[in-house]
Amino acid sequence: MAHLSNGHGTNGHGANGVAYRDLIRPTQVHSSLYYDERVFEDELERIWYRGWVYVGHTSEVPNKNDYVTKAIGPTPVLMVHDRTGEISLLLNKCPHRGNQLCAYQSGNRTTFTCPYHSWTFANTGKLMGYAYADGYEGQDRDKFSLGRVPRIGIYRGFVFGSFAEDGPSLEDYLGGAKASIDQLLDNSPEGELKLTAGFLQHRTKANWKFMLENETDGYHPAFVHGSVFQVTDSGIGDLYGPDSTALTRDFGNGHTEFDLRPEWRRSGKPLEWFGTNETRLPNYVSGMRDAYGAERAREIMIDGSPHIMIFPNLFIAEIQLFVLQPLAVDETVQHVTALQFKGAPDFNRRLRQQTMGSVGPAGLLLADDTEMYERNHRGAAIRDPEWITLTRGLHRERTDENGFLVGHSTDEVPQRGIWWHYLELMAG
Repeated sequence: MAHLSNGHGTNGHGANGVAYRDLIRPTQVHSSLYYDERVFEDELERIWYRGWVYVGHTSEVPNKNDYVTKAIGPTPVLMVHDRTGEISLLLNKCPHRGNQLCAYQSGNRTTFTCPYHSWTFANTGKLMGYAYADGYEGQDRDKFSLGRVPRIGIYRGFVFGSFAEDGPSLEDYLGGAKASIDQLLDNSPEGELKLTAGFLQHRTKANWKFMLENETDGYHPAFVHGSVFQVTDSGIGDLYGPDSTALTRDFGNGHTEFDLRPEWRRSGKPLEWFGTNETRLPNYVSGMRDAYGAERAREIMIDGSPHIMIFPNLFIAEIQLFVLQPLAVDETVQHVTALQFKGAPDFNRRLRQQTMGSVGPAGLLLADDTEMYERNHRGAAIRDPEWITLTRGLHRERTDENGFLVGHSTDEVPQRGIWWHYLELMAG
C-alpha cells in the first residue's frame, strides 16, 4: 500500500494522505501509484482539474453552431463553436437535476434541450427557457447557465481547457513542445490539420500512466512490436536498436519526445519516414513545393511528422493522434484518429489506411501495446519488488542545443521527466 502520513495536502502529501515524496525517487517509482484509488482521486484534482488538458481540435467544429462531445478526465464536456463564433467548453450537465444534456457525439444546433424536464439552453450556455415557466416566476435565469471550463487555450487549432481560474498561459505550458506541433503542421501544404476521419475508442483495463510512459518509450518496440516489423520488412525495427541515432527528449512540464529526425536526415530520402517516396505521392509533393519552395519542402518531407506526448493526454504518433481519457484507476479509454493534412487528399487517404492497419479493430500495434498495459497493471499489485526502475541511459544523458535533456532512443529520459513533473504537481 502507499505510504501514509497524518498530513493532508502539505509537505508532499495529497488530500488523501498519500506521501508522494516518499513514493517517487529520481530513478524509482512505487508500484502503488498505479493502482491506489486515493492516488487517482488526487490526480483528478491536481492534474486533470487544475492544469491544461487537451480537449479537441478546431477542425472538428469548423462551422458556427457545430459541437462535439469531449471530456477532461472522466468529466464530459461539449466543445462548441457557438452562435457568437467563439469556441466554448461547456459541461454536459443540466444544472436543474443533473441530467446528461446531450447524448449525441456531434452535430450542429443553436440550442440544447434537456430530455428530462425540457430546460433549453443556447449553445453559449445561457438558459433560454423553462418548461411550464409559471413555476419559476421571479427567478433569475442567469443563475442557471450551463457550467463551463473557465479557461480555454488554442495553439494552432489544438484546443486545451483548464478548470483552474488562473495559472500559466497555454504557450508557456507547452514550452518546447510547440516546436513539435509546428513540425507536424509543416507537413500540410496549407499549414493546417483537418481531423475528419472520426475517432476509434479503445478501452483498456489499465492505469492511464502506463500509456503516458509508453508513448515515448523507444526501448520496447523491438520486442513488443517485433512481429509487426518482421511482416512489414521495412527496416523500421533498426530505429529502436542500439545503433540508432534517434533521440529521446524531455521538454519539461511532462512533455516528452521520441525524435527520429536524426535517422531520417542520415538517410536523406523524402517521405521515407512514411514508408514511401515522392513518386508515389506526386500531388502531395507538388503541393508542398508550391507552398514552401523545393528546398524547404524537401527538408520537411525528410523530417516527417513528430512522435510526441504532451502531458497529460495528447499523443501525436507520426500518422495518428491519440487522446487518453482516464475513467478509473484501472480503466482508460484511448481515442485515436488518423491525422489529416489540409490540402493533401492523396496523402490523407494513405494515412487513413495505415491508421486502420495499425490501430484499427484488427490493428497490430495497439493490440501489442494494450496487452503490455494490462499486464503492467496486473503486475503492479504484486508486492515484490515494490519499486519500478527507471535507470536506463543515466550515464549518457546530455543537454541539447535548446537546453532540453536528451538520451539515446532506447533510454528512459522521457519516463524520468514525466515522473519529475508528476511529483511537482502531486506534492505541491
